[in-house]
Amino acid sequence: MPRFFINESPDKQAIITGEDSKHIAKSLRMKVGESLILCNGQGTDYHCTISSIDEHQIVVSVNSSVPTVSEPTVSVTLYQGLPKSDKMDSIVQKAVEMGVTRIVPVLTQRCVSRPDQKSAQKKVERWQKISAEAAKQCGRGILPPVSPVTDFSSALGQAVLESSVLFFYEGGGQSLQQCIDPSCKTYSIFIGPEGGFAEEEVQHALNLGVKKATLGPRILRTETAPIAALAAIMLTTGNMT
Repeated sequence: MPRFFINESPDKQAIITGEDSKHIAKSLRMKVGESLILCNGQGTDYHCTISSIDEHQIVVSVNSSVPTVSEPTVSVTLYQGLPKSDKMDSIVQKAVEMGVTRIVPVLTQRCVSRPDQKSAQKKVERWQKISAEAAKQCGRGILPPVSPVTDFSSALGQAVLESSVLFFYEGGGQSLQQCIDPSCKTYSIFIGPEGGFAEEEVQHALNLGVKKATLGPRILRTETAPIAALAAIMLTTGNMT
């Protein structure tokens, strides 16, 4: 069933405008009487029936509301070393599909891509659109935000204060079975760019008490590692059953 996000929690009816309205009417060619789902972005789905369609808006009647069943029981923030080219587009899309809660692009020592402030802002806006489309497609109950590009030290300091941090390092570390605490519901994972993390960055993380984790003996590409890490975390915490 088609799914769209709204910025409010509707009562008996809701009005859809903008790009979503155009998509419903022109791309999906939906008609009065057909059904769709609205999500308030806070974990509640509203099952609706289209009441009217015109060139400016879609009016729907709300039939029922239910909790979104697709949200994982753990919150995972991805701190991703900024990769080259358009790899971040794919990382954002797949990470949202895998259940990530938030994505933070991080500038590390070995990042080749170093956009200026204006360019970085445009990239973040594009990544946020990709996140929204992925969330619609896979039935998420939230719209995972993409934060502004952040330097490594600030990102690490923020993560340590907010959650249990898993620092994935190609040089080895603990297995996820050793790192995951069943009682912990909030994690931050750090993935390096092409070339991985610099030794100084690894040491900085260790000095803050961060757990160094591994995804096995194979060295994964920067666009593969976050998806593998998220899949492993979701499986280990019972969110892929």
